[in-house]
Amino acid sequence: MSILFRYLFRELTLYILFTLAGLLGLYTFFDLITELSSLGKGGYGLKDALFYIVLQAPANAYELMPVAALIGGIFALAALSGQSELTVIRASGVSVRRLLVWLLMVGTAYGALTFVLGEYIAPATKQMANQYRLSATKSMLVSEFRSGVWVKDGAQIVNIAEMLPDLTIFKIRIYEFTPDLGIRRILEGEQGRFLGDGRWQLNQARETYFQPRDGGVQVKAMPQTTWQTQVSPEMLAVLLVEPSQMSARSLYSYIDHLSRNKQTTQRYELALWGKLFYPLACLSMLIIALPFAQTQRRSSNVGVRLFAGILVGLAFHFLNRIVVYLGELKSWPAPLVVSVPTVLFMIIALILLWRQERR
Repeated sequence: MSILFRYLFRELTLYILFTLAGLLGLYTFFDLITELSSLGKGGYGLKDALFYIVLQAPANAYELMPVAALIGGIFALAALSGQSELTVIRASGVSVRRLLVWLLMVGTAYGALTFVLGEYIAPATKQMANQYRLSATKSMLVSEFRSGVWVKDGAQIVNIAEMLPDLTIFKIRIYEFTPDLGIRRILEGEQGRFLGDGRWQLNQARETYFQPRDGGVQVKAMPQTTWQTQVSPEMLAVLLVEPSQMSARSLYSYIDHLSRNKQTTQRYELALWGKLFYPLACLSMLIIALPFAQTQRRSSNVGVRLFAGILVGLAFHFLNRIVVYLGELKSWPAPLVVSVPTVLFMIIALILLWRQERR
């Protein structure tokens, strides 16, 4: 590995990480403003809000990494060009093709970092953040195990085995306790839907009532019953990780589960292919940074080009979301939909470089 490549890698890393830190700072500031309205709910204080925001940082970093690669790459390469270092590198025999290979290598490193964030770190910390905030704001204990979600609501401990994105719940068990921690009853239901005003309708229900005086047990089966609780769909919704925040392994497993039950998988297929293509965006962003940065320091349009490059990064960020929504709405093939932004911006970068080299 040449000295020039190590120097380029160091400069790019410095600017990319600095840009990422700045973008995360902005996101943290806006997240904090949003959380200020929740202060005082239950036991939710400023320390809880800050901890919740910190837990969300990996998910934000995953979303911002390609944009940080573009903006940081533009400023790094523009700084090298402004000090004539990029010209010296080209004069030493480094062709545009070799420079592109170096940028692809750097982009691969940041693509791998993006993949690790999106596959292992961000899904876990995002779910931890949601559970922590729910526990703090609602004064409830919330945990998730292989047996499902467990929620403590006053004298009740609730177990929900499965939740669908429409917030239909399955295999519900409610354990109700007496003030001296003796068990009063167990209410079970195969399926539940929210009716409003703190009421859930449980279908195929069974109630087991424990009689404290004689120690007897009374079991009653009911086609339907109503469960009164403070557990709301909004509370359960934060326990659901959005498909875009799930790991690729979890998405693949869930898609298989939906397919076997003959349910729609389009939304989750888009998220799965997005997980696979999104890290490649770092390669496109670094390549597109080169034509925007290759300009002499004395040129009057340096600032314009830098600003245009930043707009390109934001355009990629929003285009990536728009095509996913359109793909879900129109049921377009998932691999084609999620690859459009990355491939499109890669082609734009190569065309701009080709035009610069012809001049």
